[in-house]
Amino acid sequence: MPADRLHLVRHGEVHNPRRVLYGRLPGFGLSVDGRRMARQAADYVHGLERPIGALVVSPLQRTRESAEPFEETFGVDPYIDERVIEPTNVFEGRQMRRALANPLSWRHLTRPAVPSWGEPYGRVVERMLEAMDDAWNRTDRGDVVVVSHQLPIWVTHLAVAGLPMKHDPRNRRCALSSVTTFERRGEPATGQRWVEVAYAEPANTAGAIDVGAV
Repeated sequence: MPADRLHLVRHGEVHNPRRVLYGRLPGFGLSVDGRRMARQAADYVHGLERPIGALVVSPLQRTRESAEPFEETFGVDPYIDERVIEPTNVFEGRQMRRALANPLSWRHLTRPAVPSWGEPYGRVVERMLEAMDDAWNRTDRGDVVVVSHQLPIWVTHLAVAGLPMKHDPRNRRCALSSVTTFERRGEPATGQRWVEVAYAEPANTAGAIDVGAV
């Protein structure tokens, strides 16, 4: 038997005093508030009273730290999966307000549907769904928790809902330490598909620094 439900959990607030787009850069761990948010996400999932059979985590520091409360609460070891990592981005390490004010940066904004500033949305969705399918199929009981990042979670939501990939990054419904929940429905013989069944924002994010999304 495969898993029952799969929860895409975003990491908590990152210590980012310069407010840069940190992307895949090393050294960006959770803030004190970010650790609290991660704990609140784990507490929320625990409150669902559903066993967790697998914990899949992006290899970046902020996601690995956000997974720690899930390890402690559910007694599961994390499985590091490169496929749920943050996408590449040409603005990595820069303050977005300054970068976008520079005319030399505008060439990277010409094709927002791709997007032209980073890894194509279609490729992000492809690797996310592959990771989700694999985690689902190798978990023989309970739910799966996948700790990932805002953009991969959001474009997965769009793809599952049948919506266009092109979007305004400022309008993503994917708060810090949010939980987006899916099920696979249908018969294996005739085809199964992912269906989003819930979205929750269990963490108190008031005053949080969450900048630089592209």
